[in-house]
Amino acid sequence: MKNIETLMKKAAELKADGLVEGQISEELNISEETVTWLLTHVEKASTSPGPKDISVNWSMIGKSAFRLSHISEALSDIIYDTLDEKDSGVDVVVGIALSGLPLASMVANSLAADLAVYTPSKQMLTQESGKSRGNLSANFSSVMDKECIIVDDVVTSGKTLEEAVEYLDEHGAQINAIAVLIDKKGTDEIAGVPVLSLLKVLRVN
Repeated sequence: MKNIETLMKKAAELKADGLVEGQISEELNISEETVTWLLTHVEKASTSPGPKDISVNWSMIGKSAFRLSHISEALSDIIYDTLDEKDSGVDVVVGIALSGLPLASMVANSLAADLAVYTPSKQMLTQESGKSRGNLSANFSSVMDKECIIVDDVVTSGKTLEEAVEYLDEHGAQINAIAVLIDKKGTDEIAGVPVLSLLKVLRVN
């Protein structure tokens, strides 16, 4: 995205396509608070400052299976180093839907591990209550009594990963690390789980 107007336009287009704010934040790799700001300011010229956020566009990697495989190998190498240091293992790689899944599947292949898929609450809405909740897909591996690594594309606020850690812990998983392509939060851990990233993006102002 070259400027804030382009980002506003894209957010408005995604909303018009029926996406909710949580899904838009996933598509644009920005926080839900930033999405709200973009959508409320898209139809008016506002001089009020926007949230302090950074939009990450890694589509040049994501659209190429070749590039994605090499990035995944680099992420797997970082995971290997960390597991060796802690004398830990990995039975299951848990991919965070949607954008974390391509990375997770390739990392699982590199680590010779099973694959589980977690869909966070921002991607779901229950028909019964209208409230959102996350869950693990029954079509992939179980995490019960397994050593797990969580893989996602970008850490923004960390809320999605906090939710995933809580859910996996409740379902009997031992979570050894969180591995991401880009960390915008600049944190060493989330919910007590170490965060490994290829890149950390930090604001200095």
